[in-house]
Amino acid sequence: MHPDQRFINYLRNNDSQGIAEIYRLYANKIVRMISHNNGNDADAADILQEALIDIYRLSADGKFVLTCPFEAFLVTVCKRKWLNVLKKKTRNPVTKSLDEGFTFERNDETEANVHADQLERENAVMQVLETMGSTCRDIIKACMGKEHQEKVAEQLGLTYGYLRKKKSECMAQLGKLVNAHPLFNREQ
Repeated sequence: MHPDQRFINYLRNNDSQGIAEIYRLYANKIVRMISHNNGNDADAADILQEALIDIYRLSADGKFVLTCPFEAFLVTVCKRKWLNVLKKKTRNPVTKSLDEGFTFERNDETEANVHADQLERENAVMQVLETMGSTCRDIIKACMGKEHQEKVAEQLGLTYGYLRKKKSECMAQLGKLVNAHPLFNREQ
């Protein structure tokens, strides 16, 4: 675990002072990176906010362990998000290296990329889940929590046996959809 795990804990615990520290330490760097690459302050604020929300979601279950400096991870996530925005705009190529102004050790950069890949995969799975029918979507989301499945079945107004059967079918469907997603398709 990297000592910067504290930043992950700030996000997970919604620690306003800790989150303010994240903004104080890193917001200007993200703004500079994006404004030097066809963006503006508002774009940078949006990207930073989205990145922090994604990192929060990744760490919400308490299992995520940061193994590189938080700055390297945050910059990598923001860089990928901004490159995706630029790809959609297509007429605005990257004018300067997005790495300009950031120097990370090779191992830290590698670890940051591993974490960013994990975040990207989890976001893709959640996007695929949103395309599923409401019954499957509701069952899978309800089962993602920490509550026992008997309690989940009761909350959804289903029998425990039906919930288990339907969850299995829905997870198989989700697996097929995820495997067809371009992000996972290219990994094969």
